[in-house]
Amino acid sequence: MTAPTGRMIIAGERIAGTGATIRAVDPSTGDELEPAFAYGTHDDVDRACAAAWEAFGTYRALPTSTRAAFLERIADNIEAIGDEVVARAHAESGLPVARLTGERGRTTGQLRMFATLLRDGSLEIPRIDPAQPDRTPPRADIRQRDVPLGPVAVFGASNFPLAFSVAGGDTASALAAGCPVVVKGHDAHPGTSELVGAAIAEAVAQAGLPAGTFSLLFGHGPDLGTALVTDPRIRAVGFTGSRQGGLALVAAAQARPRPIPVYAEMSSTNPVFLLPGALADRAEEIGTAFVGSLTLGAGQFCTNPGIVIAVDGPDLQRFVDAATKAVAASEPATMLTPGIAEAYGKGVTALSGQDGVEVLAQGVATERPITCRPALFATDADRFVADEALQHEVFGSSGIVVRCKDMAQVHAVAEALEGQLTATVHTGSGDEREAGALLSTLELVAGRVLFNGWPTGVEVGHAMVHGGPFPSTSDSRTTSVGTRAVERFLRPVAYQDVPSSLLPSPIADGNPDGLFRRVDGALGRH
Repeated sequence: MTAPTGRMIIAGERIAGTGATIRAVDPSTGDELEPAFAYGTHDDVDRACAAAWEAFGTYRALPTSTRAAFLERIADNIEAIGDEVVARAHAESGLPVARLTGERGRTTGQLRMFATLLRDGSLEIPRIDPAQPDRTPPRADIRQRDVPLGPVAVFGASNFPLAFSVAGGDTASALAAGCPVVVKGHDAHPGTSELVGAAIAEAVAQAGLPAGTFSLLFGHGPDLGTALVTDPRIRAVGFTGSRQGGLALVAAAQARPRPIPVYAEMSSTNPVFLLPGALADRAEEIGTAFVGSLTLGAGQFCTNPGIVIAVDGPDLQRFVDAATKAVAASEPATMLTPGIAEAYGKGVTALSGQDGVEVLAQGVATERPITCRPALFATDADRFVADEALQHEVFGSSGIVVRCKDMAQVHAVAEALEGQLTATVHTGSGDEREAGALLSTLELVAGRVLFNGWPTGVEVGHAMVHGGPFPSTSDSRTTSVGTRAVERFLRPVAYQDVPSSLLPSPIADGNPDGLFRRVDGALGRH
């Protein structure tokens, strides 16, 4: 592999953009990095989408084993880049090399996870209701399988230059489903995006797939991004980013003559509930651990906890004292981009000036640019419920403690929360009854509810849900992490009395693919 060239990749071809020029910025120094990348145009979008649509018919018809081998080849190619991709991602994001090395493993791991899903036949469970001609009324032969939606537009995320970007979970799950992908790379890490995009394009060529199976574009979001989402050949969108950006894409997709789904992960403050027994047992320990999770990665994970909710009293004060001490001792951390750092600073300033909001602590001051100085605030439950702005995410290491009068008010705050990716409950002696009541509320608020832990860190596995009610995501029925992510890019089709010679293999007589199928209600390989 070579160093980044500053070019896009459209259907296997390296293309130099002709629009505005950008360079990545090393956030640890503020220095611009070479090479320059020029934005693409609407013509480039048209070309990429046309190639994706042309590739779709062939790609979706491939045997699942061929798609599995293709995903594995992408993973192999990313690993073959070596440490070059980690070094470039470190330079463009300021994220630690150790974390990025782990993120590369997560990226290749999820590609191979979807390959396994394809190989073992568990991507879908076809359904067959055999004909019952002697029944009154007679029942037709009805068979159901999933088909891919079509080409998918994927928007790279700022905070995960590998695992949620060009070859991240959206791309991996869309390709597994049988959908070609057109990626809009993120401006924060274009060099990393090009290196990974080249690995995918190489895998396309090595596997002999249509070149339009994958393309990588760069461009201004409200312009090129909107053009991509509104192209009639794009049939679904995967996005991770701000609420403003996600809602703009949802609006554009819904305004199309034929609207399409946008699976946008947008904002979450990931509330933490401290029940009385937990505070009595280990208030100081929880306070210190909370700040560790709050400040992890400069608060730039999707799942950093930003709200703490508990009954006021001496035990909560013990938690506050420990958390305040930990925040005050926290060193500023490098943020991903100058724009993200500026937005964080504005968010903290706005909270500091809110009526009824107390500034508990801020981290160590610094003159370094592009940094996050941790901040902790407090307010009461009445104020929190009345002021919707206090729920809004401040992307970075900012948290707020909500003091409640009693457990009834804790439950009232839970019911007033916006949709969340996660909700955490800490319990101790005597908390089981309240915890059970809280759980029944939180499962309607969040996509993942966890006990006695911290939400930072999202396991890539079969049971994981990384999604939640609005505004954490635009569609609470899905997940962007885990094997169920593939369901976003499939839809069911029923086949009624179709001649056996025309039936697709997943629902054909004799089960030629050896799949688990539900035949007349019974599940098995029949």
